This record gives sequence, C-alpha cells and structure tokens, in this order.
Amino acid sequence: MNAFARLLIPATLLLSALAPVAEASVVINGTRAVYPAKQREISVRLDNKRTIPVLVRTWLDNGDAQASPESSEVPFSMTPPIFRMNADASQTLRIMHTGETMPADRESVYWLNVLEVPPKADGSSNTLQFAFRNRIKLFYRPTSLAGHPIDAPAQVRWSLIAMPDGSGMALKGDNPTPYHVNLGTLELKAGTQSWGTRETGGMVKPMSSELFPLEDLGQRPGVPMQVEFKFITDHGAQIDGTLPLAP
Repeated sequence: MNAFARLLIPATLLLSALAPVAEASVVINGTRAVYPAKQREISVRLDNKRTIPVLVRTWLDNGDAQASPESSEVPFSMTPPIFRMNADASQTLRIMHTGETMPADRESVYWLNVLEVPPKADGSSNTLQFAFRNRIKLFYRPTSLAGHPIDAPAQVRWSLIAMPDGSGMALKGDNPTPYHVNLGTLELKAGTQSWGTRETGGMVKPMSSELFPLEDLGQRPGVPMQVEFKFITDHGAQIDGTLPLAP
C-alpha cells in the first residue's frame, strides 16, 4: 500500500472530529460528471482555493470507497494521475473511455476520487498533517437511451414495505428507467405526520429497486400517503418532487 492509501483512512477519521479547524483546499468544479458515450473524452476542472500548494492524486473506482488507486479496475483512463497544484491555481482532468464493452441499455456509474496532501509545515516536528479526499459520481451514458434523465424521478414507483429483518418500515423505489435517480432527501407523508429516511439521500439504479429504511415507523399508517423528495440533476441542482404511494 503506497503513502496515499495509508493516509486515506486515518485522515478520514481525523477530519470527522476536527472539521471546524481543517478544510480541503482543492475543489471539484461540479458535484457529478456525465460521460456521453459518443464523446472521446470529458474534462473535470479542479481549483485550489487556498494560499498554499498541494500535492494531488486522482483515480476512479467502481463503487468501493476503500479501493486503492492501484487495485481499482475501471474502463477509463484519467490524466494527470499525480500533480502539484500551486496556490490559487486550476487543473483540468481528462477522462477517456478505454474501449471496453459497456451496457448499452442503461447508465453505468463510477466514482472520481481527488486526494490532496498539503506540504509539511516548516520547522515543526509536532504538526499534524491531513490528507483530504473528495469523491463524486461519474455517469457513463449510452447514446440511444430512451427518455430524458430529468424525467426519470417521476417514473419511480414507491411502495411501503416491512424491512426483511423486522426492524421497521421502508420505502421501496422501483426504477423502470435507464437512468440513475439521485435523491438529496426522501420522506414519507401521511396526513399531518412525516417520516424521514435513516440516511440522507440515496440513489435508485436503472431498472432496479432500492430500500430506504424509515426512522421510527413501526407499522403502516392508516391514512393516505405520499412520497416527497428532492432529486439531483446532472448539474447538481435539487428539484422538489411528490409522488403517490403505490397501493
């Protein structure tokens, strides 16, 4: 395991405790990236917003957040993989599909990782160093998909079911479209009451279903219900949506 991989896990734990006194300097321009299949490559811009230079490593993974850059196997190449970013500088990443066969009837999703390591403070042996990682989704979108991704959330069929382990109720989303449906929030409304999901947001993959456990709901309410949510567009905007609950 190289130095970047060794920094990754301990840095993540430290950041959760010390977030008020430490922050990442390298910002990804956008909250997600979309790769249309017809394009030879796409670009993603990074900006160093602080007044110090940093060393940056970038890689893609297929959903395993613990995978190291060396162990991740994805059908893309990205340049540059390692570079220095000066203060207030920008860097463009180039992502290219390497030609492997991809599903043609639905989107595929991967993850773009950006790991930054600041320079060591001069003259101090007691300075704690942090590595920061940002991670956003990369969607590979075949050319001939029917419909439009912004219409996909309205086509998800929502039902209320008991959790298989008996721990309560959950919303089940069935997505018949070829697009990923990304959710910022998800909530069940029944009369004047509401229940949120145990985890904020989530995603329903194309032509598949996903369970979203609800907080503090042990049985099915006896009044009409609906689902309220915010879905996230290709550009990172969150749009409100409301759908009736399936019988």
